[in-house]
Amino acid sequence: MDATTAPHRIPPQMPQYGEANHVFELMQNMLEQLLIHQPKDPIPFMIDHLQRDNDYVPKIAILGPPASGKTTIAMWLAKHLSTNLLSVESLIAKEYSPLAADARMHYQRFKMVPNMLLIRLMQERLKEEDCIRRGWILDGIPETREQALTIQTLGISPRHVIVLSAPDAVLIERNLGKRTDPQTGEIYHTTFDWPPESEIQNRLMVPAGISEGETVRKLLEYHRNIVRILPSYPKILKAISADQPCVDVFYQALTYVQTSHRSNAPFTPRVLLCGPVGSGKSLQAALLAQKYGLINVCCGQLLKEAVADKSKYGDLIQPFFEKEIAVPDHIIMKVLKQRLDQQDCVERGWVLHGFPRDLDQAHMMDHLGYKPNRVFFLNVPFDSVIERLTLRRTDPITGERYHLMYKPPPTMEVQARLLQNPKDSEEQIKLKMDLFYRNSAELEQFYGEAITLNGDQDPYTVFEYIESGIINLLPKKIP
Repeated sequence: MDATTAPHRIPPQMPQYGEANHVFELMQNMLEQLLIHQPKDPIPFMIDHLQRDNDYVPKIAILGPPASGKTTIAMWLAKHLSTNLLSVESLIAKEYSPLAADARMHYQRFKMVPNMLLIRLMQERLKEEDCIRRGWILDGIPETREQALTIQTLGISPRHVIVLSAPDAVLIERNLGKRTDPQTGEIYHTTFDWPPESEIQNRLMVPAGISEGETVRKLLEYHRNIVRILPSYPKILKAISADQPCVDVFYQALTYVQTSHRSNAPFTPRVLLCGPVGSGKSLQAALLAQKYGLINVCCGQLLKEAVADKSKYGDLIQPFFEKEIAVPDHIIMKVLKQRLDQQDCVERGWVLHGFPRDLDQAHMMDHLGYKPNRVFFLNVPFDSVIERLTLRRTDPITGERYHLMYKPPPTMEVQARLLQNPKDSEEQIKLKMDLFYRNSAELEQFYGEAITLNGDQDPYTVFEYIESGIINLLPKKIP
């Protein structure tokens, strides 16, 4: 494009296509791989990279001191995510590999594997088809800063790094009770996780190197190394306390590895707020518009403005307002389309509320190309909505709005003249809530990546959750 003709009016379909197909991330990942591997002929390399389609497979490192449970968590994650578990033990146990045979001999003599030999073993393993296709989890690797830097130099870069921690006294006590199953490799504990089957109990073995003195020595070595490793992973690091039930540690780790890191891709928010009457949609939309410059699109307000402006659509809407019946969907959609097509909505993004209210309206909006990239459902109990709405009052003289509980009138004189909007009666509210929840399940299913929030809390707390959902990428749903 010729920069002298700027600003350019980019059709809304272009950024929508880019976001839907992750074009920016695709190009970023491909460029990253080109710079790491520096192939002589980039074109076949890029074709091969695209055909692999493995940009989003798990690439995880789990670090932690002895007895922190990192191997157990790594094994559970590997099973849940259907990925490959790599540890020093599994790498040197590999059959038909001269490198692994060399590493085994070295380990038997010195109880350690040299850095470069371990990294060459990792490279060999990560080139295999199952690691390329399904990803990997590193259990306790890297062990030193030198390993971390060498791994990074070779382009082996985890997307998520988890560090487990617990007090040394707890870890020493845990280590003394550790037992392993030689057949399955599963780890048990005499106090916390003893197998119920007598057959398994009888074959459990005490692993080498778990005495108190040996554990203290390993802890000192770990603490000396970990403080030098962590700066290598500043933006992808998650610390989790291991001094809690193993299941809780696992679910915290799983939640983290399912979360995508914030992207640098250009992003224009198109936000849809759904919720029953009184759930706070209007307030949240106003807060988003104020902070992020989004266009606040209230469907009901658009219809009122069309009537007030006596526009061509306003003339169509007026009879329905006078008869107090619902405006047909095709008219609403024309008014909405006219607003969403304006340049400020295309450039700055929008936050829509009040539409769609049912599945047919959602399909109509989707068919015309208005696809929100963030959808939030605000759930509020019936009793809370009744409390919010039935106690609202208006002063007919000043126009001031009050709430008998949260913003009571200043004097008895003012209170005596307050009026209630007929729409705020309990019967009317119940009808509207029933209508919303009758359709909400289908809407939630239609917007499969929608985020459901508890709207029955401080509005600024709700706003923080919405803000987080907009700024961060949506989590990948893994069964």
